[in-house]
Amino acid sequence: MFRVDAFTARRFAGNPAAVMLLEDFPADALLQDIAAENNLSETAFLVPAAGDYRLRWFTPTTEVGLCGHATLASAAVVMERLQPDRRRVVFETQSGPLTVDQAGAAYVMDFPARQSAPTTAPDGLDQALGVTSIDVFVNAVNYLALLESAAVLRALEPDMELIARVSDAGRHGVIVTAPGDDGYDFVSRYFAPAIGVPEDPVTGAAHCMLAPYWAKRLGKNTLRAFQASRRGGEIVCRVSGERVQLQGSCVFYLEGAAWI
Repeated sequence: MFRVDAFTARRFAGNPAAVMLLEDFPADALLQDIAAENNLSETAFLVPAAGDYRLRWFTPTTEVGLCGHATLASAAVVMERLQPDRRRVVFETQSGPLTVDQAGAAYVMDFPARQSAPTTAPDGLDQALGVTSIDVFVNAVNYLALLESAAVLRALEPDMELIARVSDAGRHGVIVTAPGDDGYDFVSRYFAPAIGVPEDPVTGAAHCMLAPYWAKRLGKNTLRAFQASRRGGEIVCRVSGERVQLQGSCVFYLEGAAWI
């Protein structure tokens, strides 16, 4: 078992993920119990398969179909601990094969883009956020609310109970975003209390929606992003058709054995 801080170059920042290497997947109930025991936004479970790995992700309350930071952490485990001569790994997942390449001290993940469409703000969204959103977008996974500025976004103190109520039709939560500051193209935060993650520190999957939105808005395909949670984390995003490449670094925090 490994604990890795993802999307950061320094320990105690970014998004911590647990990565557990297994011979095979046990019952889902046990996987969920382990994720709840770890009490991180995601626990990744790795099983060797045909020279690569099968990969599943669990929050403390449910399995999810795509997770960025725990995939980044899993790639670091494979290429820095399990097979240090490797420079590429392909994970078989619910979202199809996900390729991760080593790029110097960082890793580049190839993920499906998640396009969004404008929508009317769902009932209670602005009340839940405590501010008025400028525009709201939606896809099958999340809402995306555009805010006035990075300062407004950073100061948010949303009502998590109301955020959970806003999520509907299987949507995980609410992404908020604004034009960037401090040299970043855009900033964001992500709230998903409905799946056991009140605020996710740095969210790769959210950037599968954010990157196409900002690429179109700014007219550029390579973007520097910052997720402005308390821990904070940096992501370089590159949009290429229906795929998004997400680049970030990892720092190991803990290595051990779990008695299960």
